[in-house]
Amino acid sequence: MPPRLQSILPALYLLGVLTLLLCPSGLCAHSLSSFCITIQDCRMPPRIAHGSHHDISSFLSFTTVMHYECDEGYVLVGHPQITCRSSQWSSPAPQCKALCLKPKVENGNLSADKDLFIESENVTIQCDSGYGVVNSQNITCSENRTWYPEVPKCEWEVHNGCEQVVEGSKLMQCLPNPADVKMALEVYKLSLEIKRLKQE
Repeated sequence: MPPRLQSILPALYLLGVLTLLLCPSGLCAHSLSSFCITIQDCRMPPRIAHGSHHDISSFLSFTTVMHYECDEGYVLVGHPQITCRSSQWSSPAPQCKALCLKPKVENGNLSADKDLFIESENVTIQCDSGYGVVNSQNITCSENRTWYPEVPKCEWEVHNGCEQVVEGSKLMQCLPNPADVKMALEVYKLSLEIKRLKQE
């Protein structure tokens, strides 16, 4: 065997081993400067918003394994790991959904009683008796971790014509706030006592 051929045999052998390791499917480009199609595709995993990924593949494995994590304030929806073999990913990448804190509503309640809500979840505000909702009654957890539209308020309702109401049973609907209602009821109760005493 010519000395020149003997000198390049180790290099050819090494190239063959690398080809088998990196290109098990045989889908390699003809140019020595290009990578395998498999390696090209698997080294470009899908990106996700509000999260990151890192390669957890085992050494000399023919399968690429990517692990996904979400930024703080977001929760992973879907499987945290996807694998790539023969230029195909096993499944779509997971998503990072926003988490919204429970909205605070004075003099009202929520349709769902929990501390955290996931992006796209809807909540309905239900005001206490005598209170009316100001702005939209239905709000949605948005991608930026805020409620849209803004969280409404429950305000005391004052009805028209209340100045002519004399019956204590209707005071709850007519006075501007609960403190006034309480005082009015005490006065009304006292007036009934005085009226009763006069009749005796």
